[in-house]
Amino acid sequence: MDRAALPRLPRLCVLWATLLALFPCGVHGNWMWLGIASFGVPEKLGCTNLPLSGRQKELCKRKPYLLPSIREGARLGIQECKSQFKHERWNCQVFSAAVPAPAPAAPPAPSPGATPLFGYELSSGTKETAFIYAVMAAGLVHSVTRSCSAGNMTECSCDTNLKNGGSATEGWHWGGCSDDIQYGMWFSRKFLDVPTKNTTGKDGKLLAMNLHNNEAGRQAVSKLMSVDCRCHGVSGSCAVKTCWKTMSSFEKIGHFLKDKYENSVQISDKMKRNMRRREKDQRKTSVRKEDLLYINKSPNYCVEDRKLGIPGTQGRECNRTSEGADGCNLLCCGRGYNTHVVRHVERCECKFVWCCYVRCRRCESMTDVHTCK
Repeated sequence: MDRAALPRLPRLCVLWATLLALFPCGVHGNWMWLGIASFGVPEKLGCTNLPLSGRQKELCKRKPYLLPSIREGARLGIQECKSQFKHERWNCQVFSAAVPAPAPAAPPAPSPGATPLFGYELSSGTKETAFIYAVMAAGLVHSVTRSCSAGNMTECSCDTNLKNGGSATEGWHWGGCSDDIQYGMWFSRKFLDVPTKNTTGKDGKLLAMNLHNNEAGRQAVSKLMSVDCRCHGVSGSCAVKTCWKTMSSFEKIGHFLKDKYENSVQISDKMKRNMRRREKDQRKTSVRKEDLLYINKSPNYCVEDRKLGIPGTQGRECNRTSEGADGCNLLCCGRGYNTHVVRHVERCECKFVWCCYVRCRRCESMTDVHTCK
């Protein structure tokens, strides 16, 4: 071996240990794992060593500069999913109860049957599956479009179609940097949507459902585009306005998709050319692009099921006074709750003393915490 290469061996070993810790065996093809990777790790490992499908790896190799945007898109989707469902029985748990989160210091042993990110929900065909696919696709559109607008890529930038035009009579014109959402939409479809050829039966129906929900997530980003304007004129008179199109915050997109989740449409599990509603009396109502679709009803998530990776709600913190999903009555599924007192100690009433230190009091407070039985 070349002696000059020897000093690089420890660094390579560390990278491979990190790869095993973050992306254990059995998760190949699940790009969502990039959302929990440490900053810069995917870029160091390169496209070939990441848990991507063969098609995604080829696209990644052709456009390696998009890797930070892909990682950020996955992070956005996971973060928003957890935020929207943090008070519900299903709280968008990233690691299933059957497969604990990997510890960075101790890479897990290879396990060919390891459950992918989100576990059972990723392939169950439920409302939760629908939301995961929609929010992850939306996250990818959002992050890639942001990179385009920031000038981080050469093949896309601001939306050039809105450079000119406006309304002179109404006193505004297009200007600034409008988000070019079309490139983000194109890349999201190219990266996520799997061809449906040679798929039949339940697998084919589930794939068609996932593809529809991917597109529903993208449509949410497009639908919530807004117009921002800035005034110009003497003494702030706003005689002329410069306007540009911008994406909504991802939090707003998450709320929109959560509403779609609450009103999601159950479809028939029989393979047909078009998606059909399951209920016969509703089949005349067509399925819309922005609807979230599911095939199977969700479990209640109340009781632990290690086979499916469902942790149950035992031990979850609840709000005794709330009537909503976070209330002890609903979250604990009628099993009741335990109450214990937690003591908080913190610095308070801090004052600057000349010269030169800060003097604080030590304050204590007692809080009742309620957890599900």
